[in-house]
Amino acid sequence: FSLSRSYNFNTYLVTYSYNIMRTSSTIYLALSALISNGSHAFQLTHHHVVSSRFASVQSVTSLGSTKSSSAPSVVLDRVFEIDSRPIILFDGVCNLCNSAVNLALDWDSRGKLRFAALQSKVGKNLLQAHGRDANDISSIVFVTPKGAYTKSDAILGITQELNPLPFVPLKPLALAGQYMVPQILRDAVYDGVADNRYSIMGKRDECRFDADGEFDDRFVDDNLAEV
Repeated sequence: FSLSRSYNFNTYLVTYSYNIMRTSSTIYLALSALISNGSHAFQLTHHHVVSSRFASVQSVTSLGSTKSSSAPSVVLDRVFEIDSRPIILFDGVCNLCNSAVNLALDWDSRGKLRFAALQSKVGKNLLQAHGRDANDISSIVFVTPKGAYTKSDAILGITQELNPLPFVPLKPLALAGQYMVPQILRDAVYDGVADNRYSIMGKRDECRFDADGEFDDRFVDDNLAEV
C-alpha cells in the first residue's frame, strides 16, 4: 500500500510538472507574438517562417571582413539619430524567433517597430552599448532611445506597440501582465522557451537580413555600424 501510494504520488508529480511546462510554452509562444511571451489565435508554421517575402537572405558577415566597425556608443547614436522607432533584436537563425518577427510585422501595420538580428553588426554594437556581450543571443532585446529591455520585459514592451485587429490594441493586456505577474515568474516562462527554441522549431544556417524593398524601412541598415 505504501509503495502504491508513493508510485501514484510520483506519477502525479511528473504529470503535473509536464503540464506546467507545456502551459508555460503555450503562454510564451502566444506572447512571443508578442510575442513575447499576444494572443494564441495564430499558429507559427514553418511555411510562414520561409515566407516568400523573406526568401532573400544573406549570410552572416564573415570574420574576414575588411571593413571596421564604429564604437558601440556611436552606432547607438546613429540608429536613433533620424529614426526614433524602437528596435527589436532577435536571433536571426532561430525559426521560432523569425516566425515571431513575421507576426510582429503583420500586427504592426503602422510600422512603429524596427528589427535587427542579434548576430548583425548593428545588433552586436547595440548589445555592447547597453552593457551586454556582443555574442550574447540568449534573449530578445527591445532597444529604445531611453534604454534596452530583455526577456519578458522586452516581450511586454513590444506587445504594447502591436495591434492585431482594428481597435484591439494589446497595450492594456501588456500593462496588466507587467504589473500583475511577478517578473521572476515571467522570466522563468521566457527562459523555459528561449533555452529550447531550437528544439521547438529548429534553426537555419543563414542569418536573416531583410532584402525585400517592401520592408527596407523596417530592418536597420547594417552599414550604420561601419566607420
